[in-house]
Amino acid sequence: MFLKLAYCYIGFSLLLLHIVASSTLEQRDVRIYSVDDNLGYGRRFDGIGGISGTATSKLLRNYPDQQRNEILDFLFKPNFGASIQILKVEVGADADTTVGTESSHMHYPWDENYNRGYEWWMMSEAKKRNPNIKLYGLPWGYPGWLRDAQGTPWGFPNRTATYMVKWIRGAKLHHNLDIDYIGLWNERPYSIDYIKIFRSMLDAAGFNNTMILGSDNHWDIAEDILKDPELAKAVSVIGAHFPGTFSTDSAVKTNKTLWASADYSTFNDEVGGGCWARILNQNYVNGLMTATISWNLIASYYFPLPFYEQGLMTAMEPWSGHYEVKSPIWVTAHTSQFTDIGWDYLHHDHGVGLLDNGGSYVALTSPDRKQLTIVIETMTHDHSICIRPGLPSYQVGAQSFSFQLNGSYANIKQFNVWHSKPGFYLKNSTFFVKEAPLQVVNGMVSLDVGVDEVITLTTVDTGVKGSYPESPISKSFPLPYTEDFEGYDINGDAYNLAQQTGAFEVLDHDGNKVLQQMVLSQPVINCGVDSLNTSLNLVGSYYWTDISISIDVLVSGVNTTDGVYVGARINLGACKAPEALGLYFYLYPKEGRFSVFEGFLHKSKLAGGKIGPVSQDTFTNMKLTVKNDLATGYLNNKTLFVVRFPDEVVNGFVGFGTRPYGLAKFDNLKIEAVPGGRLPGQPS
Repeated sequence: MFLKLAYCYIGFSLLLLHIVASSTLEQRDVRIYSVDDNLGYGRRFDGIGGISGTATSKLLRNYPDQQRNEILDFLFKPNFGASIQILKVEVGADADTTVGTESSHMHYPWDENYNRGYEWWMMSEAKKRNPNIKLYGLPWGYPGWLRDAQGTPWGFPNRTATYMVKWIRGAKLHHNLDIDYIGLWNERPYSIDYIKIFRSMLDAAGFNNTMILGSDNHWDIAEDILKDPELAKAVSVIGAHFPGTFSTDSAVKTNKTLWASADYSTFNDEVGGGCWARILNQNYVNGLMTATISWNLIASYYFPLPFYEQGLMTAMEPWSGHYEVKSPIWVTAHTSQFTDIGWDYLHHDHGVGLLDNGGSYVALTSPDRKQLTIVIETMTHDHSICIRPGLPSYQVGAQSFSFQLNGSYANIKQFNVWHSKPGFYLKNSTFFVKEAPLQVVNGMVSLDVGVDEVITLTTVDTGVKGSYPESPISKSFPLPYTEDFEGYDINGDAYNLAQQTGAFEVLDHDGNKVLQQMVLSQPVINCGVDSLNTSLNLVGSYYWTDISISIDVLVSGVNTTDGVYVGARINLGACKAPEALGLYFYLYPKEGRFSVFEGFLHKSKLAGGKIGPVSQDTFTNMKLTVKNDLATGYLNNKTLFVVRFPDEVVNGFVGFGTRPYGLAKFDNLKIEAVPGGRLPGQPS
């Protein structure tokens, strides 16, 4: 009896609290925001995108078929995951462009091949899942034969434009891909003369519908567009990188379409998801940007190469099949699953704006005005910081408000509701959950919103939170590891080898497939050291310590390099490669000598000497073993040197390459743990 009375008392108390709370809610002022198209519409929505470029998708192709298809579905499949609407890819340039090198379709003026690399494959897979996805190509660099005396591609504008038109034509002829947008040079100076010539060449080649976007850097090109009608005619879209949600007055005055053509660049944890949620809304609210494109699409590259794990999701273990669907996938879905390219934003203050107590809202409508989607975000400062640019301080609080629906939307009766609330390390996160419909009463829909929430109100009823069984468990890179390159197509690249500088390509050699370094001269670069003149291919684990790498090398014929090398405990790559430590065993076949260095750029010489003639007709085996603080080098299985190296050379990848650039062939790669040595692996 006592328990029954206690329960009755508790129930009555809760009822009183509910009545008081409801009464208080009714009495307090509730902000009303207008959603109304009687005044017309804002700008056309161009989509949400992701960037596959700068070698960030390198490991994806090598995933087992099942997991690879699942990952691609989470990225591209409509009404499943992120439902990406724009895919931006790198036009490969044989140049280190952030996380590594993507191969050019024209290594040399006399060379063309439209099957190199993985961007053709990525675009085809995206189109397979979503035929309406827009494709956008951008060079981060250019091959060396397009380089002028200033290190730019603009000294020979006709030649550079021809190179780019060939890439667009190759996409169509070899892969049936239409390139919708094309850029100039990632985050580097542009040439007005080149843009005009390029536009003319595109039109002459029949690519009138391929739009030029400039300049993939800042908003500066807007000033030139305002002064130059011919340039204004040539450039269709102004795209800026990491704009901090704001455009410039000049950019707006051009009346051009404005994009955040690269944004986000943030770890894909829940703070990264908060960053993405905030800028997806506020890029339009503050800056009238109608597309936002994430750098990058998917983190599918080795840890800790630059900007590690800054994709919308992570997939960097093809050997295990493990991948992770991260918060930005579901933040993207809040907009992409309930809109299409060609929808319209409503006017500011009539469907678009900032919330009084922090956060923002954007309303988008279908061309027939029958569908309406409103996306709300209330991300707080510390939970939505992007790595760049800096974010000024601001406050967000819980708030109650209503949307008053008028015009084409006055007769809407209810909204479907999708909700996300990250827990930020408390493990109570909810992402992209469909909640009970919200009723519209007398043309008004009311809601209470807390901080750090993303809410979509929509008349669209096709949204789905896609799922697959949990991916396989994470595993360390497998050892021993062997690669004879026989399993690849000619002109292909070895899937697990991450070229950091230079370009490596599978070719036939006397009926045997080998890997050849292809770059002959310094490319027009995007990052790194301009005079690097060294190629590097990495593989394995950053955590490897005691390890052995063996590979067969051949330097013969014309346009060859002077030296080839193998390396171990290489701790940096890509743009940071010039700063890398590690042990490097060099062989100079033409001179009949060897050298051993600490540091990628020869920080200190540890050994060297003459070895006599090296065959230029048959392969020579090079092997480097590191154990504790000793390095042992072998040539054709004979010990060549034993050296002690500094304590600072601790752990890292294995790799091989050439110095300087030039042709060299590699075959029969083998990586093994050292007997009695420390076991390589990943940290706990």
